[in-house]
Amino acid sequence: MIAVHVIEKAGGALDKASVEQREQAARDLFAVVRDGLSDTDITLETEILYGTDVAQTLIDAAHDLDASAIVFTPRGGSRWQKLLSGDVTHHLLNNTDVPILAFPEEDVSES
Repeated sequence: MIAVHVIEKAGGALDKASVEQREQAARDLFAVVRDGLSDTDITLETEILYGTDVAQTLIDAAHDLDASAIVFTPRGGSRWQKLLSGDVTHHLLNNTDVPILAFPEEDVSES
């Protein structure tokens, strides 16, 4: 299994968090995945990628890594936010030949 986290570059605009903060967040997410796989024989590789288009960066990585599928949890956000900032889920579903599996977003109120 290869866990990939894309750090979105703002394309000239100011980023809300530093690259170091985003890299740490990626490592924290990878630790959660690693912990979830601890009782299995699955080998985990991790990759931090950078790009202005998250969906295209994931699609390119899937091809480069010869992935059999892209598995992800969509980010939340309103329809307006997705319209203005781009809908990664829509782009993934409509612009790749790699199979897609989307998990529902966890409802933190139920945790």
